[in-house]
Amino acid sequence: MADTDVDVTERKSSGRADPYANRNSRESQFRANRFKLVQEIIQSILRAKGSCRILDLGGTEKYWDIGAEFIQDHAGVLHITLVNTDPVDVKNTRLFAAIEGSATDEALLRGQKFDFVHSNSVIEHVGQIPDMQLFAENVRRLGERHYVQTPNYWFPYEPHFRFIGFQYLPERLRVELLHRFALGFFSRQDDRNNAASLVRGSRLLSTAEMRRLFPDSEIRFEKFLLFNKSIIAFR
Repeated sequence: MADTDVDVTERKSSGRADPYANRNSRESQFRANRFKLVQEIIQSILRAKGSCRILDLGGTEKYWDIGAEFIQDHAGVLHITLVNTDPVDVKNTRLFAAIEGSATDEALLRGQKFDFVHSNSVIEHVGQIPDMQLFAENVRRLGERHYVQTPNYWFPYEPHFRFIGFQYLPERLRVELLHRFALGFFSRQDDRNNAASLVRGSRLLSTAEMRRLFPDSEIRFEKFLLFNKSIIAFR
């Protein structure tokens, strides 16, 4: 079945194996294909400036392993700042820095500018449309170029709960299902309030919504069979 990207919190909540640990998994293959566009953007910046400062909203050091060879070849001219709401430790401090902060905070990194703002499967977790609008405004404010990827609401397979049509069900039913069963990256939730919080924490976006959030961006789709599996806004 199709790929999903989930953050560290979701993987911890499930106790299940991380599919990205296997570079031959379908999930890793989808991510590697998407990384080709990320690499193209970084290369264009390197050609123009000789170096590239990257801001990764909601990202992890491990994510960038998918482009390890490219990153290693350009390690001396790249620097990646990770922003997460929880503290994150980095191993390669020459290449990575991590700061604690919210991607929806209007004061985030005020006065700074990066060559490239990157975000992979994060915007669907920041809240509702007003929160996503703040996220999108920060993306444009903080970087000259950007890449924002998110699963498509109209792709029938919900990638976080790994359940066909899950996003189309009434919220009450989605909460009840998670209360009764382990779904996708989530363990069964004994507490309905916890189940509700997890269900509300993944709000998928449509193409029309992404266009409204990123009106100055080019929109590209990641395909699976005949379906648009995910949406990418980039500049």
